[in-house]
Amino acid sequence: MADHQKATVTLPSDPLSVAEARGYVARVLAGWGLHGSTDIADAIRLIVSELTTNAVQHTSGQSPTFTVDLRLDRDAELYLGVTDSHPRHPRRLSGATRQDNGRGLVIVRALADECGGRFTVRPVPEGGKTVAITVPWPGAASAPA
Repeated sequence: MADHQKATVTLPSDPLSVAEARGYVARVLAGWGLHGSTDIADAIRLIVSELTTNAVQHTSGQSPTFTVDLRLDRDAELYLGVTDSHPRHPRRLSGATRQDNGRGLVIVRALADECGGRFTVRPVPEGGKTVAITVPWPGAASAPA
């Protein structure tokens, strides 16, 4: 496999795009050798669902599209980022906050941690932000150096 593989899709900020993004990510990962029957594939599908749902729901119509970026570096690390053009960063809710929604990023952080990865939020020069996870690629630890 190549040292770096990349895949990107830009979709309208519409609820129907969440399933489209999830399917796109599943197809790309399968093409890179990560099929849907593994725990990490399940975690990544849930993460992309949460991140794209946030991009649709929480941009208040100020981001007409969102972009999903995937990058596999040296068969060792997977990057998944969702970028929108809304400048407001997601805010962490306290555990005491009682509401029906707002737990998506808690789930994303927990899944990234469980997979041995990390969660980040970065501003982008155009005024929006990228919410991303980076996780070890399955089998990377057992691959020869």
